[in-house]
Amino acid sequence: MSFRLETTDMDLGDTAIENIFINDYMPMANGTYVKVYLLGFKYASDKDINMEVDNRIIAKHLELPLEDVLNAWDFWEKKGIIKKIPKLDGEYYDYDIEFLSLKQLYIRNNFNLLNDEKIEEKTISKRITPNEIIEINQNPNIRTMFNNIDYVVRRQITPEEKGEILSWMQDYNMNPDMIEEAITYTVERKGKRRGFLNYSKGVIKNWYDGGIETMEQIMESYKIYDDRYYKYSSVFKALGLNPSAIPEEHKALMDKWFDGLGFTLEIVLEACKRTINASKPTIGYVNGILENWYAEDIKTVADISISEEKHKEKKNKKQQAASTGSSTPRQRNVKTRFHNFEQRSDNYSADELEEIARKKREEYDRKIEEQNKKLRGEA
Repeated sequence: MSFRLETTDMDLGDTAIENIFINDYMPMANGTYVKVYLLGFKYASDKDINMEVDNRIIAKHLELPLEDVLNAWDFWEKKGIIKKIPKLDGEYYDYDIEFLSLKQLYIRNNFNLLNDEKIEEKTISKRITPNEIIEINQNPNIRTMFNNIDYVVRRQITPEEKGEILSWMQDYNMNPDMIEEAITYTVERKGKRRGFLNYSKGVIKNWYDGGIETMEQIMESYKIYDDRYYKYSSVFKALGLNPSAIPEEHKALMDKWFDGLGFTLEIVLEACKRTINASKPTIGYVNGILENWYAEDIKTVADISISEEKHKEKKNKKQQAASTGSSTPRQRNVKTRFHNFEQRSDNYSADELEEIARKKREEYDRKIEEQNKKLRGEA
């Protein structure tokens, strides 16, 4: 007596893919690598001992070069979710693939179960238990935190990184929003995208040691301990530049504005607004504006408006004088040997004078750009 299932002419079966693959691993791979993994996993799930499948068949089925299939397995092997088992008498492309259990990997790698003999007993007791994993995955606040962290670091964080972050919540009694803020501070304000976990852990430990327990307390601490970085970030954002990694020479130049010239952040941001019409807003361009304001003894936003109004009035008077002349009709008709000398302004219309002024402004902008290149060490 035996029990059998009817086989169908068409493959109408199902292949169960673990959500860990879809959530954590699939986003980090290109479409070709995902297709190779899924098709190989489908063949592994069929459990048909009479079906012979190799990498050439997968390449043919997916209409891919064989090299792409081999590269895909190399990629997934580096991620630690498959094993390549070579055949002694096979070609270089002929090997078996073992798909590892992602659930088992997730538990073993992230939560250091009792198999790790190097962990002290008290540390083991603090670790999240396997039964808590389900609760964590179902918590919408945790999911939101991980999604926001993905955006900050500009990639999908790995399961190992997720496990490290979850341990902080338990060890330092931190809420998800505080964990997220620590990582944002690390990446956006300190520019520590590589190795952000270690730096973020240090930030969280400092908060914990300092008795900081709420987001309001974190914001207050920025005003006291990191006001300068807040200013740097504000200037770069105002110029449309990336504030996550500010060069040291630019920090030094901004320090001169705040410390040497004595400008407030409000004044500096006003200078940044004056770069809107510039083709490439730069720190050097802003520096030129601020140095001019310093020479004019401008100290407030109101002083800026008064100065600009004076410049505008002076410009209008020059244009009016150029178009109408300042002498009387009788004086213009009187000729002496002095008048035989040709005046430069006599040959220019108001539009031509404006063009000359425009070229002078462009020359000034060019000099500012050269100063900026020197600051960057390009010249």
